[in-house]
Amino acid sequence: MENLIISVGRQLGSGGCEIARMLADSLGCKFYDRELINMSAERSGFNPKIFEQQDESHGMMRSLFGAFSGRLGRMGSIGYNSSISQESLFQIQSEVIYKAAKTDNCVFVGRCADYVLRDKPGLFSVFITANEDERCRVVAERRGCSVEEARRFIERKEAQRADYYNYYTSKKWGAASSYDLCINSSLLGLERTAQYIEQIIRERNNNKF
Repeated sequence: MENLIISVGRQLGSGGCEIARMLADSLGCKFYDRELINMSAERSGFNPKIFEQQDESHGMMRSLFGAFSGRLGRMGSIGYNSSISQESLFQIQSEVIYKAAKTDNCVFVGRCADYVLRDKPGLFSVFITANEDERCRVVAERRGCSVEEARRFIERKEAQRADYYNYYTSKKWGAASSYDLCINSSLLGLERTAQYIEQIIRERNNNKF
């Protein structure tokens, strides 16, 4: 039987990461978010900060290579050279995602996992949104800034996130057609949203998980 794989895309402040963790706990899946950065760094020998910048900011990497060029290491199955491309970094992370999904039931947050694992029959992709004012309030509290500063931060980061996703997947970040399910967490709250998604996943898989 194919492993259960859940890919969660999310808007900032929507609670998508929290919902993803709830799903992982309830369905007995391994949870992957920032863990993928360290796993990719370990696989490649690159400093994790390179993957942090690559993660959602296509086109903003060149300055980092000079800063960390002295800490580059072996590249696993991917050939290494000093001018390694962003596409190679994406491939490294994709290989880590693919290997994890092959081994266990998994919940992935972001990192284009829905695209990387698109050939897996067990994949279920979901995108979490929330009302804009609520998202701004959540981000403002998290960052200790004003609501307007949070709004500008969200706009900037989500533009980068969309650019990254659209570039590597040839799909549109946040568009309903790009996912199996899109849901507004403001309607039910985080816990009930996670329960609703879980119910759909269980029915889709005939309660095998």
